[in-house]
Amino acid sequence: MKAFLLSSCVVGVLAIAPLMAADEDHHKNHDHDKRFQEANTVFMEIMGAGDKAIPQDLLEKANCVAIVPGLKRAGFIIGGQYGKGVLTCRSANGWTAPSTIRVEGGSVGLQIGAGETDLILVVMNERGKQKLLQDKFTVGGDASVMGGPVGRTAKAATDAQMHAEILAYSRARGVFAGVSLEGSTLRPDSDDNADVYGRKIAQSEILSGKVQPTAAARPLLSTLSKYSPHETH
Repeated sequence: MKAFLLSSCVVGVLAIAPLMAADEDHHKNHDHDKRFQEANTVFMEIMGAGDKAIPQDLLEKANCVAIVPGLKRAGFIIGGQYGKGVLTCRSANGWTAPSTIRVEGGSVGLQIGAGETDLILVVMNERGKQKLLQDKFTVGGDASVMGGPVGRTAKAATDAQMHAEILAYSRARGVFAGVSLEGSTLRPDSDDNADVYGRKIAQSEILSGKVQPTAAARPLLSTLSKYSPHETH
């Protein structure tokens, strides 16, 4: 009898294991889909802010855009943060399938207390793009990064801003503005990319434009195309 019960338990575990694995995969995919959806929502809300939006003429020249919804931050004056987001670049066929990314460490300007910040990085040239594609990119150390100008156009931007390789923006407590990210690191989230695309895949391959975006990522790419029409570099 004990042998029978033990055998039944083993059979039951073996039968349930694939279902548990499938459920875990479902939750992983749901998390990734949610990340793409939240990135799209953040970008639409910011671009719908009129005179507080990212200038559209800057976006039309951008090589890449990174969006990190709900970046966790904490600290008093000098703080740290952690967040997950997405990165997409312009290719000959338009905006590429997004790569999942992580932002860690450093400080988001002057801050008191803890909270969440929506972060957008606009990569303005090929030099900045190549540095961002490194396995580990340090903001302020590997490329010139500045708080970006806001408004309907970039006419108010300083000369330094116009020559920065990457422009950084943040939105916290409803306030959207350029931001300092000195010391933060940005890197591809390789495990999540493998989950999204079904295999181990380099970020450079994803951002080459040869990988098909998932259905969940298409609304974000459509929104980017709306505010930054196709233009090859």
